[in-house]
Amino acid sequence: MSSYLATETGTVRKKWKGRMPVALLYPNTYPVAVSNLGFQLVYSLLNQQDTVVCERFVYPEASQPLRSLESSRPLSDFPLVFGSISFEHDFPRLAAMLAAGGIEPLAAQRAQDIGPGRPLVVLGGVGVFMNPEPLAIFADLMVIGEAEPILESLLAALEGFATTSRESLLLHIGASLPGCYVPAFYRFSYTGSGEVLDITAPAELPLPVAKVIAPAMERAAHSTLLSPEAELGMYMVELGRGCSRGCRFCAAGFIYRPPRLWSAEAILRGLADRPERIDRIGLLGMEMASSETVDKIAGYLREHACTLSFSSLRADRITDQTLALLAASNLKSVAIAADGCSERLRTLINKGLGEDDLLTAAERLVTAGIFHLKLYVMIGLPTETQEDLDHLVRLVDRLQARILPVGRARGRVSELTLSINCFVPKPWTPFQYCSFGGLTAEQASEENTSKALAALKEKIRYLRKMFTGKANLRLKFDHLEQALQQAVYARADRRIGPALLDIGSGRFSFKQALPRHGINPWQFAVRPRSREERMCWEVIDHSIRPRYLWEEYERALRGTLTTACEPVVCRRCGVCHETP
Repeated sequence: MSSYLATETGTVRKKWKGRMPVALLYPNTYPVAVSNLGFQLVYSLLNQQDTVVCERFVYPEASQPLRSLESSRPLSDFPLVFGSISFEHDFPRLAAMLAAGGIEPLAAQRAQDIGPGRPLVVLGGVGVFMNPEPLAIFADLMVIGEAEPILESLLAALEGFATTSRESLLLHIGASLPGCYVPAFYRFSYTGSGEVLDITAPAELPLPVAKVIAPAMERAAHSTLLSPEAELGMYMVELGRGCSRGCRFCAAGFIYRPPRLWSAEAILRGLADRPERIDRIGLLGMEMASSETVDKIAGYLREHACTLSFSSLRADRITDQTLALLAASNLKSVAIAADGCSERLRTLINKGLGEDDLLTAAERLVTAGIFHLKLYVMIGLPTETQEDLDHLVRLVDRLQARILPVGRARGRVSELTLSINCFVPKPWTPFQYCSFGGLTAEQASEENTSKALAALKEKIRYLRKMFTGKANLRLKFDHLEQALQQAVYARADRRIGPALLDIGSGRFSFKQALPRHGINPWQFAVRPRSREERMCWEVIDHSIRPRYLWEEYERALRGTLTTACEPVVCRRCGVCHETP
């Protein structure tokens, strides 16, 4: 048993005899894995099945072997291997874990019979149903969508794995179960310049593969595993899925459509399941909750002497109830996502936040006792100019002018951390057509990434210069090479798979591996994309109406806001098909 489990609560240990063993991989370290609510949810759902024994594998620390946390078994003992993928930077680690586990990492090279050492590999998670193609060559099967509506049926279909050939089993699952994508049965053809020309599949398989979504929750998803080693050391409760705002850069706002908010009663049931000794609560999606729901949550937290934590607040949704929660929780640090450097860019991305919203929110938060504010912005958005960066400089000046006097009056100087991050275009968003680095189509036509990186470096250099010497201000900048890697992985197709294996296994660096396999990073990160281009991720279906994303992209360039999504009456994007 892993030493991590000595202090973990919620661990599930089962005897193997008579049960179907499933390995559940998370391609990052234990502190990150145990903080991921989706990973915890799948672990819980798998182990709720009496016929299944599920054990976890996380990316090992240096010099540590790859063994299951629960019983220290090797990966080669498991006939079924599931992987939960959340972030693009974990793609190479997933490939490396398969190889390090003593199994064939490439699905096409695995034997037809399924068993220990030759497992069936099933991948899922938000990283997969945003764009499944970068990891397609490693997966026998991919689950497109949320786990709750499909996992039980999938496990039932897998019970006969030992007596059925891999190909027959996968063909049956792909043809009969919704949300199940078998990459090996789908063929892609490309133009001479590398764009997707066509996607084909056998007649009995769906094309595209529609995602599955969970129904409304009677009990909100919540932490089932708790550990002092967790990166996020709190009991997490999900308030809903998706976001109605429709920010044009944000994949979650599109791939989780329609947005769903759980009822206050469902959230309170999720809160009630927490262990009594745990009093730090993390609310996921708090900025979208109604004031009535926040009131009920606040009442529960007060009654049970719990404190509150969350990732960020939306500046125009900071209610009196929210401030009361913050004060009661004695929270000292809060993040606000401005995202765009200027009000013009915040309109472009459909953020809908004015400068007054940000200034008022900052002042109210500091007045409520928050001494450390974090402001999150992106650089490299389309059409961004130096004038937009100058707006950010003036915004920071005005923020400090508002919050410093309030902090001094309370006897403690307020601090501001400015987190400056590179915009990365993501699939299934209106900005999937953009070039990394904020380049125009003409600038991006040169087939290398140097102009994109140079443009971002210049913006970082300029902002460092403009903010030099400002008191009570801390700056945090993205690592440009890591941002480029994320931009490549986000929009890559299955041709990148062999390079991911080389990178994850440590044989070659990112810069070395891509050209070794004939891949120019410009192709995925920077290359201009047109309205007519077919994207590789269109092998799956999020029910978004064709050309809607392009129309939203054009609205962005015109500086036009789109109103928030209202599933009861809104039919703009096509996800909600019913007649109002």
